[in-house]
Amino acid sequence: MVWAKMKNKMIPKVFKEVIDLGDGREISIETGKLAKQAHGSVVVQSGKCMLLCTVVSNYKQSDVDFLPLTVDYREKFAASGRYPGGFFKREARPSDGEVLTMRLVDRVLRPLFPKDYHAETQVMIQLMSHDDDVMPDAMAGLAASAAIQLSDFPFECAISEARVGRVDGKFIINPTRAQLAESDIDMMIGASIDSVMMVEGEMKEISEEEMVEAIQFAHEHIKKQCEAQIKLAEAFGKKEVREYEPEREDEELAKKIHDMAYDKVYAVAKAGSSKKERGLAFSEIKEEILATFSEEELEDIGDLVSKYYNKAEKAAVRDLTLNEGLRLDGRKTDEIRPIWCEVDYLPSTHGSSIFTRGETQALATVTLGTSREANQIDMPSYEGEETFYLHYNFPPFSTGEARPIRGTSRREIGHGNLAQRALKGMIPEDCPYTVRVVSEVLESNGSSSMATVCSGTMALMDAGVQLVKPVSGIAMGLISDGETGKYAVLSDILGDEDHLGDMDFKVTGTADGITACQMDIKVKGLSYEILVNALKQAAEGRLHILEKLTDTIAQPNADVKPHAPKMVTATIANEYIGALIGPGGKVIQELQKETGTTIVINEDPVTEEGIVEILGTDQNGIDAVLARIDSITFKPKMGSVYEVKVIKMLDFGAVVEYTEAPGNEVLLHVSELAWERTENVSDVVNMGDVFDVKYFGTDPRTRKEKVSRKALLPKPEAFKERPPRNDNRGRDNRGRDNRNRDRDKKRD
Repeated sequence: MVWAKMKNKMIPKVFKEVIDLGDGREISIETGKLAKQAHGSVVVQSGKCMLLCTVVSNYKQSDVDFLPLTVDYREKFAASGRYPGGFFKREARPSDGEVLTMRLVDRVLRPLFPKDYHAETQVMIQLMSHDDDVMPDAMAGLAASAAIQLSDFPFECAISEARVGRVDGKFIINPTRAQLAESDIDMMIGASIDSVMMVEGEMKEISEEEMVEAIQFAHEHIKKQCEAQIKLAEAFGKKEVREYEPEREDEELAKKIHDMAYDKVYAVAKAGSSKKERGLAFSEIKEEILATFSEEELEDIGDLVSKYYNKAEKAAVRDLTLNEGLRLDGRKTDEIRPIWCEVDYLPSTHGSSIFTRGETQALATVTLGTSREANQIDMPSYEGEETFYLHYNFPPFSTGEARPIRGTSRREIGHGNLAQRALKGMIPEDCPYTVRVVSEVLESNGSSSMATVCSGTMALMDAGVQLVKPVSGIAMGLISDGETGKYAVLSDILGDEDHLGDMDFKVTGTADGITACQMDIKVKGLSYEILVNALKQAAEGRLHILEKLTDTIAQPNADVKPHAPKMVTATIANEYIGALIGPGGKVIQELQKETGTTIVINEDPVTEEGIVEILGTDQNGIDAVLARIDSITFKPKMGSVYEVKVIKMLDFGAVVEYTEAPGNEVLLHVSELAWERTENVSDVVNMGDVFDVKYFGTDPRTRKEKVSRKALLPKPEAFKERPPRNDNRGRDNRGRDNRNRDRDKKRD
């Protein structure tokens, strides 16, 4: 650690680099002050947003054949001056938003560690200070890479991630949340100086060329961020890369296994068999090779034999595709597996569908609800709610496995989020429901997230949600040979092709453009020309799948199912909300019970009105609620005539109820019954009588509402108006009653 002396105090020497984002915004990377016992630590800051990233890797290799890398991203509530919600006032399990950020960083970092590096490695990124104008997830990749650059880890090169948006046709790097709300692109790109490595995001039906332009724009900014990391490491003092025990290699054995396996694997792959048949055939080849070695030899080199067999298998399958344009299941490179679909499969759900493509199957359900069922998001960096959300479940039986189920995995959260982003832009803005889609993956050999998009589209249409346009999705692959320049783009990839390819990417969209994407690029220096060609081939496949969906259900059902709730909304002035709720919620609770409906009231802060949501399966119940709302909010107009019904008889008049607004009562005074003098109210009207009255507003003398029956009757010819009462007669100039005073004098 480097220290500086100032005023007889030892303080740490801080190293800092600044990156200019344009528009007066900057990102700074600083090290030397915090977390000095970590193998690398940085503070990344933009505005008031600060991320602390630390990295540590054990010096001893783990006894596993993979890199045990953990990327952890957490947002501290203190960063935005808030308390954690819930009973326990402490941050606990990560939110979905935090998990998605972890996945974005992990996908870029993991491929850059050596394949034989198996030391347990931990990357921890923490939001320590929040700024409403800065989205912290866009800087998480930069923070992770910068910390690694300061360590002695064996890591290939500096990388970074950046978000790109587009407002009014202009690209913006790391836009604010407000800018993102107006943007037609929200993409996160991860890259090194030389190569783009990861792309994920959502779009509003953009073209393939526009998507590539956005990637190029982000890459230029990422190059600057990578250069800043390198400068910081050089100024700090780049450490020597640590030595570690590499995996054992045996070139002679590798060649022997390749020669024994390659041709046989090539032949099986060319046969175009099913996943099960192919798996058994490959297992037999491997067993034959293992049988050529003694037990003693296998104890020593068994792991190497398995590794070299897998390499030979991968080489044979890739060569088959590059040389002959054939794939493991016998398809051509642009061929899509057979598809069958069905809607309305589950009788009790609000909407359901099955999408089956080859050996991949997803069953989707839709549930409709009120705003009360919205998904609440409570993060230090963002508070809000989602009225459309999608959950994805991937049980082990979908791949023929038996393994423990320990809650929702990061993979399930990531795949569900991708499908949600693909569909949410097609939910109409005036959709009154909260909509939840759940995808149950029942079989998987190929992209189940894209099957989820397809089944979700059909289930939404089956439920009567008026989708703007149907959406389909496809998973693509790429196999390339850098030496010869040969490459093959694979449409609708299998699970095996996902592992052996150089790029796997998922693209969703409508007939008019892309709505979401997710790419992981495994080769360096992939040309943008190949990327555009791959995206165009994906568009052809996507449209083919979309046709299968619309053949099954051409357009959304005109209405929700009979057993599904109907949603009606009404607007009332804020002054009536209390009357509708009643004391202690008595009125609204009784109304829900009587009508069999669910009633939710929200206040609109903009219009300062109450939005009443009425959800029910019985239209009569909904109509009854609407009638009650009309009754509560009924306000007669001056000079208008209304039909009323007598509901109570009094000595001085009759209480009448407006027939068009039951529950709204008003006193019809005895003097307003008829032009003639009325001694008994029952001489003119009786209980249950229905007649018209005229509304005169509020009587200034009594301060009560005044209605009149006689005002609508013809005035008798002999009728004489009684002289108006003089309220001041009998009073002195001080307002005292003179008549009472005179009466008191006589008594004296």
